[in-house]
Amino acid sequence: MYKSLGLHRLAYRAQISSYVKAGLIDQAIKTFDEMTKSNCRVFSIDYNRFIGVLVSQSRYDLAEHYYYRMIPQGFSLNSFTYSRFISGLCKVKNFILIEKLLQDMYKLGYVPDNWAYNIYLNLLCCENQIDLALGVVQTMVEKGREPDIVTYTILINGLCRAGRFDSAVKIWCDMVRKGFNPDEKACRALVLGLCRDGKVDLAYELTLGTLRGRIQFSKSIFNSLICGFCQAGRIDKAQAIKSFMRSNGCEPDLVTYNVLLNYCCDELLLEEAETLMRKMERSGVEPDVYSYNELLKGLCKANRLDKAYLMMVNKMEAKGLCDVVSYNTIIKALCKASHAKKAYKLFEQMGGKGITPNVVTFTILIRAFLSEGRSNIAKKLLDQMTGLGLLPDRVLYTTIVDHLCKTGEMWMARSVFCDMVEKGITPDVVSYNALITGLCRASRVSEAMHLYEDMHTRGPCPDEVTFKLIIGGLIREKKLSLACRVWDQMMEKGFTLDGDVYETIVNAIRSNDASCIKI
Repeated sequence: MYKSLGLHRLAYRAQISSYVKAGLIDQAIKTFDEMTKSNCRVFSIDYNRFIGVLVSQSRYDLAEHYYYRMIPQGFSLNSFTYSRFISGLCKVKNFILIEKLLQDMYKLGYVPDNWAYNIYLNLLCCENQIDLALGVVQTMVEKGREPDIVTYTILINGLCRAGRFDSAVKIWCDMVRKGFNPDEKACRALVLGLCRDGKVDLAYELTLGTLRGRIQFSKSIFNSLICGFCQAGRIDKAQAIKSFMRSNGCEPDLVTYNVLLNYCCDELLLEEAETLMRKMERSGVEPDVYSYNELLKGLCKANRLDKAYLMMVNKMEAKGLCDVVSYNTIIKALCKASHAKKAYKLFEQMGGKGITPNVVTFTILIRAFLSEGRSNIAKKLLDQMTGLGLLPDRVLYTTIVDHLCKTGEMWMARSVFCDMVEKGITPDVVSYNALITGLCRASRVSEAMHLYEDMHTRGPCPDEVTFKLIIGGLIREKKLSLACRVWDQMMEKGFTLDGDVYETIVNAIRSNDASCIKI
């Protein structure tokens, strides 16, 4: 009889295995269920194999179902299956079941392998659960599982992303002390993080300073340090790293030169920038569109607009290295120098050169013409912009509305505000306040009240500025009862009037004469 049952078990196992190999997982599940309900005995190894199959097929809900079915029978997974199960659950972020499996493992004296631990730690760091990740590492060490280079890299990367650089440095030093040589990813994470935080000297010391000769640093690490020192205004140190980089057989690349070029142009060291461009070409590194745009930016910043334009037309266009950024740079410089008409001509030339203007192009020109009081051209540009399928953002719309209100062009301001809503861009409280300000100044408080009520029904909620604008407008129109009602609503929201405004409304109520009041 026992022999017969054993043969049945072997037959079930063989059938399940053949279904799995054929990719017929649902048939394998059905057969496993039949096996568990039959008279033949099912062992822990059967559950291990079957749950392992479900995990490999990403059938995590079913794997959990069978896991809870096997536990009351006194079965358990082996360490390998536990580790793969935990690794799989990380894909679906099932933190509750992961923690349950870890605790079950620890009770059995099992410890996940480094693969599973690292996948779980990476998930925790990506979810910004840094403290929990550090706790898992501590438990990992206590259970006798030593972190490897991947573990350290994940932690350093996560800590740097979270801005916890002191902890990242501590982990780094612990890693180096234990004899691990950081890999490219760990070095880049630490260097980029520290440089972003302004700790470029520490980034240098922990890498080139401490590990020189132990590991081969990549161009990415050298470039990150050069960028960090340039951002700190220490070009001498950046140049020294570039020289060290070359002496160690790592030739500066396009990124290296562009970082240095960016510094020179920002600091208006234009002769040095042009010399650097020539050095690039002699070294066999061809300047790209970013390189030329940086030099273009520097020339414009130094008000050398004629030279900038000639470089763009004669050199950049000839090399096919002229893009919308190039045109935007010169258009912006012309507008800043009060040459909006020339900027507009350049804008008109873009289409003929096959370069399509973008939102930035239109924003620059619209703001320039608004500041010159030529709102008709600004409106034309706005219509042209939307005709090209380019949507102005909320900030640009609000800027236009605010300017039109200040120049008293309320009809056009209202029209632009409606355009914004029709285009699916939701006005924020600043947008509403801009139009409400204009309406109140134009003694059109009833329209302002409609907007105020619209804010209550559709959002955004009025802020302190909104309430003060509406109350001031109502007082000037002697609508004191309505002003008091809005004041009550203001206090319900937790806002209070300034002392002088409070005194004004109280005096207005007492005197019932607001004809001379200004807020």
